[in-house]
Amino acid sequence: MVYGVNMNGAEAFVATLAACGVDTCFANPGTSEMQLVAAIDRQPEMRAVLCLFEGVVTGAADGYARMADRPAVTLLHLGPGLANGLANLHNARRAGSPVINMVGDHATYHLQFNAPLTSDAAGVARPMSDWVRTAQSARDLAQVGAEAYAAAMEWPGRVATVIVPANHAWTEGSAPVAPRALAPAPRVPDAVIADAVQALRASTGPVALLLGGRALRADALHMAGRIAAVTGARLVCETFAARVERGVGRVGIDRLPYFGEMAAEYLAPCTTIVTCGTEPPVAFFAYPDKPGTLWPHDATVVRLASSREDMLAALEHLADALDAPADPAGIQPRVVPSAGDRLDAHGVGAVLAELMPAGAIVSDEGLTASAALFEATRGAAPHDWLMVTGGSIGQGLPVATGAAVACPGRQVIALQADGSGMYTCQALWTMARERLNVVTVIFNNASYAILNIELSRVGVRNAGPKALSMLSLDHPRLDWCALASGMGVPAERVDTVADFRAALARALAGKGPALIEAML
Repeated sequence: MVYGVNMNGAEAFVATLAACGVDTCFANPGTSEMQLVAAIDRQPEMRAVLCLFEGVVTGAADGYARMADRPAVTLLHLGPGLANGLANLHNARRAGSPVINMVGDHATYHLQFNAPLTSDAAGVARPMSDWVRTAQSARDLAQVGAEAYAAAMEWPGRVATVIVPANHAWTEGSAPVAPRALAPAPRVPDAVIADAVQALRASTGPVALLLGGRALRADALHMAGRIAAVTGARLVCETFAARVERGVGRVGIDRLPYFGEMAAEYLAPCTTIVTCGTEPPVAFFAYPDKPGTLWPHDATVVRLASSREDMLAALEHLADALDAPADPAGIQPRVVPSAGDRLDAHGVGAVLAELMPAGAIVSDEGLTASAALFEATRGAAPHDWLMVTGGSIGQGLPVATGAAVACPGRQVIALQADGSGMYTCQALWTMARERLNVVTVIFNNASYAILNIELSRVGVRNAGPKALSMLSLDHPRLDWCALASGMGVPAERVDTVADFRAALARALAGKGPALIEAML
């Protein structure tokens, strides 16, 4: 930690975060944050990563947290800048990602003038934050920094937002404070374990173990596989998970389908459902004349552990209570499906299963392609799979950026739908600037394909040209190679499986970012 003889509030705040172990800042600052910019500059333990849109800042912090299991800090410009980043903070909250936001604000005495950027910054923060504090003085800033880190690290992770008035940042007379002690993850009561044992032993039909959150890490899946070995339970991943550790040698898991009818059909045979790290599944949206809950109403549902409890300990305790064998069921073998001749989601997934290196990190915002990609790669080399946890699109490229910063020695692959990629395409510039090892695969079908499907699912019939034009991206068609090149990322376009395989092999063999535009 670097201590000054007489630190200002910003310096003490940043030094406190560094002492807590925060070593990365994703930033899009403005005038009110210049003292914070200077403080980061003087802090050798902290890396600064510039992003050209606040949604990239917050999404990158989410991706970093998912892989590092500790927070980066964001630097955002007043309430409006924070507002630009809220969508990916929503995803981060759903992911249980630890994130610290430092948001500049006008000097306290300047707020009375209602200058153009004046807003209720704390009010903007609250809907997508678990914890919000406005610093009350320069000396208070360091205390707030330590509190924010402890709040963000509350199990399994929370979004903590600090509002930093400019005059508190520049006022001298402050000093860093020591990190706060962190509370352990809450344990599941023994009575809950006993209820789960009783329900599993009494089950008269198929059993599903529905997993989410940290229950999808390799060690927890090992315990789930032990439970499956003794109960025959089907292991099921929540539809949109923060991080799944999967691939060869790990316990395999199915993914609950996105469409409600398919999910309900998948779970229909089950007489007992045990949830761990997630809640009993519900439909993503309401639809006319379709149920909102997806599990059989005559099934026994047991909530083993919530997303805020120690899922690994709960699964291990349950496995031991069931006298489960030490070796799990369902270890995933090496499987590489045939890619076929057509370049589609299955073909891309098959090539990924063939070429993906061990330890790869996949950021999946393929949307309509996602189910086929997930299935095709189940037998790939061991890898991590990150999903759009909160359903707010524009996550894929920023999360890939943050994951690459957190894990510089691992290959990151971003599987990105064309329409949602445009929400945060500025992430490509940060990938180029930081020389991040991210290979982006764009699925260019010139359409918001998922919305074309949803149009009929909500009961719209005979949609006219005006409605269809709002779901089309082909007038003009996006040119992702040109977009990538303009932001410093080498790119090539492919329209056959053979060309995609060659392009992916080249990209994986290189260093730094690359983009492949797959024309579907």
